[in-house]
Amino acid sequence: MTQQINLNADMGESFGKWKIGNDAELIKIIRSANVACGFHAGDATVMAETVNLALKNGASIGAHPGFNDIWGFGRRQIQMNAQDLEYMITYQIGALQALAGAIGAKVTHVKPHGALNNMAHHEEAIAQAIARGIRAADRELIFVANACSEMVKAGHKLGLKVAEEAYVDRTYSETGLMTSRSLPGAMITDPAQAARQVLAMLEEQAIITPSGKRIPAAIRSFCTHGDEPTAVAVASHVRVELEKNGIAVVPLTEMSF
Repeated sequence: MTQQINLNADMGESFGKWKIGNDAELIKIIRSANVACGFHAGDATVMAETVNLALKNGASIGAHPGFNDIWGFGRRQIQMNAQDLEYMITYQIGALQALAGAIGAKVTHVKPHGALNNMAHHEEAIAQAIARGIRAADRELIFVANACSEMVKAGHKLGLKVAEEAYVDRTYSETGLMTSRSLPGAMITDPAQAARQVLAMLEEQAIITPSGKRIPAAIRSFCTHGDEPTAVAVASHVRVELEKNGIAVVPLTEMSF
């Protein structure tokens, strides 16, 4: 079994007076924070506060760019041409880089959000546009990409560091994409079930679907959705079980690529 793994979480998704997620507790459990960049969620103040939180807790900092869709929390598909999409990715990364740099922190990874992430899973043109946008911002950024996706291929093609990712709190379809939230059983809210899935995927180095199908994947990181009310309990139990099995939970910046 892999002896080292990363746990990440989508964070900084509050906006103005709208508060979502328990970032202050979740940051103590995970080792890499994906910070919303103001398009699907977050704002400049929330971004800066989340970077500070990550810095104080020793978590590596990543940009979490999504569609310009505050109303739909970035979970509605938007059709864009590839050039516009590329610029949109670089723009959001750049905003977080500037805020992080102002407080002595550094952005070290990028993970697409929501509908953008789902579309890029199987659409080559979208995956390549995201990879180009990341490279334009900083060639050393780690591309956190869905395991078994077009994003993995696009990242490697452009010479980026790629961390294949699976989810702590989601089940999978037979294609290797997360089960649609519109279907029953898409979310895993039971900490024990989440831990069993994570350990099994690491043991077999594969995405495992509810039917038992194995899709080979070199998983380097597991994500928890910070907006879920069960996020802290689920992530906490997963980390305990990982460490109980001799698996070190480390920031992405401590992994070799």
